[in-house]
Amino acid sequence: MKLVPFPAWPASLRRSTDFSVGGFEPFSSLDWPDHLAAVIFAQGCPMQCSYCHNPQLMPCNNGEMAFSKVLTALDKRRTLLDGVVFSGGEPCGQTGLPEAIAAVRKLELKVALHTSGIFPGMLKKILPQLDWVGFDAKAPEDQYFRVTGTSAWRRTEESLDILLGSGCEFEARTTWSPQLFNETALFDLAQNLARRGVAHYALQRVRKPSGDGKRWEPGPAPPAQLLEALAGLFRHFTIR
Repeated sequence: MKLVPFPAWPASLRRSTDFSVGGFEPFSSLDWPDHLAAVIFAQGCPMQCSYCHNPQLMPCNNGEMAFSKVLTALDKRRTLLDGVVFSGGEPCGQTGLPEAIAAVRKLELKVALHTSGIFPGMLKKILPQLDWVGFDAKAPEDQYFRVTGTSAWRRTEESLDILLGSGCEFEARTTWSPQLFNETALFDLAQNLARRGVAHYALQRVRKPSGDGKRWEPGPAPPAQLLEALAGLFRHFTIR
């Protein structure tokens, strides 16, 4: 897999506080545990994970929807929502993220973030504005480049340290299939997370398009023995 450089945003976005939106989901019960949330999908991601559901979000461009229109939609729905999730793409790659979060909070909505942790500086900056984080622990160090196409593993370790020291509620999760790396490597990754203090962990099965191409279906369930071993490491463990 070819190494992908971190994104180079258009000059207009680098100079502004605007936020490039690649998609918007008005209601979701899946993206923030125990919350009904709207999801803002950020445009742009430097990774090339083979299992990515949203490859159209990888390019760093102006996206598909003006952020002002997203705010209008949220304002109309705010009495129905628990909060808003910034997902991606990789939201932390955009300089306008702090202002975008602040605009959502002005609507008196809670805010969550999905991130791979490759921009620790931005994560540290916005953490005081966040209510929850979904942190993608994508692969062990020796498999990280092969799985993601980037050599950003140390950045993700820094982000995990920031999260653990912040007091912000978060969940670490790994999207996995045996084709990515084996069960031993997965358990070692999870064990390292638990040793460092991660309390909430989710194992997400890689999903593939169904026969009609309209739905995403999960791969085979991991062996029961592996799931039992993973569950024993964390205060809260789930499989998706």
